[in-house]
Amino acid sequence: MVATATVASVGIGLAAYPFLASLQPSARASAEGGPVQVDLSLIRPGERITVTWRGKPVWVVRRTEEALRRMESVAWLAELRDPTSEVVTQQPHYARNATRSISDEYFVAIALCTHLGCVPLYEPQPDAARSLRPWIGGFFCPCHGSRFDLAGRVVKNVPAPTNLVIPPHTFVGAYRLEIGTHYNNTPENADGNA
Repeated sequence: MVATATVASVGIGLAAYPFLASLQPSARASAEGGPVQVDLSLIRPGERITVTWRGKPVWVVRRTEEALRRMESVAWLAELRDPTSEVVTQQPHYARNATRSISDEYFVAIALCTHLGCVPLYEPQPDAARSLRPWIGGFFCPCHGSRFDLAGRVVKNVPAPTNLVIPPHTFVGAYRLEIGTHYNNTPENADGNA
């Protein structure tokens, strides 16, 4: 009787192993959820690149000094819905500043409009032809007309309700950025964000 119970237990364990192993994420799923590194030396001032993190497009923009000056204009700040990033769920605590970034020079954001998830166009030049209001350059959503500046801050009176989402990110060297890891190893949920 003890032998029968032992054999049955071993059999159940062997039968359950493939089932339990199938519940683990695939190598691809694990890779997509992990951090992504970006070589910043490949991005010239004014350029933007797109990488994929957790299945979403993420922009890395190298802002120019001129673009940073335009973003500080008092007249421009009056055009923004949330100029000081008061909606805290849109960025980690270390990106709650005027440039919404760790470094003024580099901007990192999930490239999805906060209205319905379309991918906005990169239009870094001021006074873009399609804008009827002041425009210092940034991102334009062609789906419904939402606009964001080069800090991902949403302009007033457009469909998008909030600023672009800033993913966790940090620098892992002078010219290397890691998306998916919080700055200074702060816990991922330290500010309530994922």
